[in-house]
Amino acid sequence: MDNITGAPAASLQHPDAPDALRLDAATATFRMLSDPTRLHILWLLAQEPSDVSFLVERTGASRTSVSQHLAKLRFSGLVTTRKDSRHIIYSIAGGHLARLVMEGLNHADHKVTGESVHD
Repeated sequence: MDNITGAPAASLQHPDAPDALRLDAATATFRMLSDPTRLHILWLLAQEPSDVSFLVERTGASRTSVSQHLAKLRFSGLVTTRKDSRHIIYSIAGGHLARLVMEGLNHADHKVTGESVHD
């Protein structure tokens, strides 16, 4: 089981070498991760699905800003939505992305704290 998504663990390695389409798709994903607010939103969504109000409260960003970032993330396919009564609930789009976000922030933690790197 994947301890981030709760789904059965999937392969972390895909056997095919990256072609131009895969490199472009990965670059687009990394571009979306390059904004601190978007990265924070994705980190929060990797913890649990949330609505805009919760994300505003946790990020400290304005509602307008969070909504605009969520629209970009949704358009790029990095978040999904579902309706719950009158609320829109946002979720991170899959375990690969959740692991990428978590590993990126784990890497940052090592850089900030000076902790030695490991596998």
